[in-house]
Amino acid sequence: MVVLITGGAKSGKSTFAEKYAAKLGTKGIYIATSPVFDEELQERVRLHQQRRDMSAIGWETIEESYELNAVLRDLAGNKELWETGTVVLVDCLILWLSNWLLRYEQDRAVERIDEQLTLLEQTLRNFPGTLLLVSNEVGYGIVPDYPLGRNFRDLAGIMNQRMAAVSDRVFLVTAGIPIELKSREFTI
Repeated sequence: MVVLITGGAKSGKSTFAEKYAAKLGTKGIYIATSPVFDEELQERVRLHQQRRDMSAIGWETIEESYELNAVLRDLAGNKELWETGTVVLVDCLILWLSNWLLRYEQDRAVERIDEQLTLLEQTLRNFPGTLLLVSNEVGYGIVPDYPLGRNFRDLAGIMNQRMAAVSDRVFLVTAGIPIELKSREFTI
């Protein structure tokens, strides 16, 4: 089962994802996509780790800023994980996307990120276990006045749509309240 959990900054997405993981499984693998490049971010990471340490589920952390597809494919091939009730949580797709965007900024960024998203879609379609993906909704604000910001906003929206399409469940978290969207989807 693949679950997308999205919402605004500090909306409670990660906390909900961790609690939901504990409800779904007995062990957890936390894939952290953010590089830690300053003291403030280091403190955020510490608080996230502290919260996971107090969880009912035991967490193993994998730090991977770029090769998310490879990590997920490796985990998918480990049958023992799925037999022991392991849940995989990726936090966060938006940071993974921004890592690639900054890497490719001057070199066909949109095209190359589209390739990464296609690979991720394929990985998700074949994922044998329970996978929770945390992402952000970034398109509710103003249109950025610089190309990199517009590319980021547009790619984030496209990525979230594509990940939602291959997910079994999609939650929007606002003010700490998760709402399941896919069961409420209106189809034309």
